[in-house]
Amino acid sequence: MNTVLRTNKLSKFFDGLKALYRVSISVKKGGITLVIGPNGSGKTTLINTISGFYKADEGRVIFEEKDITNKPPHEISRLGIVRTFQIPQPLKKLTVLENLLIAPEGYGESISKALGFSWLKDEEELVNKAFKILEFLKIDHLWDTPSQNLSGGQLKLLEVARALMKDAKLVIMDEPVAGVNPVLSHEILDRFVELKRKGISFLLVEHRLDIVLKYTDYVYVMANGSVIAEGKEEDILNNRRVVEVYLGASH
Repeated sequence: MNTVLRTNKLSKFFDGLKALYRVSISVKKGGITLVIGPNGSGKTTLINTISGFYKADEGRVIFEEKDITNKPPHEISRLGIVRTFQIPQPLKKLTVLENLLIAPEGYGESISKALGFSWLKDEEELVNKAFKILEFLKIDHLWDTPSQNLSGGQLKLLEVARALMKDAKLVIMDEPVAGVNPVLSHEILDRFVELKRKGISFLLVEHRLDIVLKYTDYVYVMANGSVIAEGKEEDILNNRRVVEVYLGASH
């Protein structure tokens, strides 16, 4: 697999505090990469810096061999990186379908299209695309449900659907199964596995290791703003330093 994203010695400081210090990671195309670590280890700072919500103080972010360091979030999104949040942020009074239709970049902004017949064709294509995505994620029966009525797991799937409407190449998710029951959590992660087979890449931050680990291709472990271990699932589970960081033990 080719590398779709990499960071090179990425650092972020807050009032002198090393929230992120010389972090280098790689995300493979068509892979699921996981970042784990205890609270305050720098995981969210890392994905916020990659996606442009924080400015890096040192280091580089490279996406598809292009330097995107410190580009604003909207420019990074246009390149194909979609960042979702721990608490989903759909427009709650809109239906599931309506949330998808407003997701693509530039939709509804072109006056020239709105004045011509091409607008109708474009809208029809968007609706068809939206229903195919909803069907793939198995939430097509909710198409006319206001998003404020969805469960936590359904909201996470709606976030994924919105990312797919934007033709995301890399989806960055902060705790995609947080607060979701185990059965639906596995269903969500199964969808990720199917999507990676289609060439979509994932960079996940997640605490629920008992559920998510077996779905990942590669894992980075962070503590105190730095990467302290990396490898496959079995490498991480057998790493003494990782165990010590999580258990707070030195024996």
